Amino acid sequence: MSDMNRVVVVGNSGSGKTTVARHVAAIIEAPHLEMDSVFHKHGWADDAPPDFLSTLDEFTRVDRWVVDGNYTSHGVRDVVWPRADTFVWLDPPRRTAMSRVARRTLRRVVTREKLWGGVREPFTNLYSRDPYKNIMVWTWTRHAHSREGFETAMSDGSWDHATVHRLRSTTEVEHFLDSLTG
Repeated sequence: MSDMNRVVVVGNSGSGKTTVARHVAAIIEAPHLEMDSVFHKHGWADDAPPDFLSTLDEFTRVDRWVVDGNYTSHGVRDVVWPRADTFVWLDPPRRTAMSRVARRTLRRVVTREKLWGGVREPFTNLYSRDPYKNIMVWTWTRHAHSREGFETAMSDGSWDHATVHRLRSTTEVEHFLDSLTG
């Protein structure tokens, strides 16, 4: 797909955004940026760092790139989306996203894996009911809202300038990635 040069990968937590974005970036030979790495580069944060949008702006000013993440309430729709020629919307069922997030979170807690800015998933977040502290609660409570937001973007013209791939299963993702190499 030679017309795929500026790609935004979106979806709920646990949808596989970063994994798919890495594959797409490798296939189309483009740099990849995970928005979480910019948003949380100084540690866990509720608010975007002052340079969040300027970093995204600079990264997406070149001819080829892949970014993954949502952050629609932090201005990404205004800075990144208009430059995209392709949207990959990962929209698996809630049970799939929950399973992935639970496995990933437990692995990160047990192994004390360092994430962006050296942060780690705190053990205490596992039993918090606050969706801003517990990614599993966030995924459960935000799944329908996230889907609704992206469905709105599809119908309100936000993505009309680009090709949209809505992928709802692992099989659809695999076929999509295979189509890029064929």
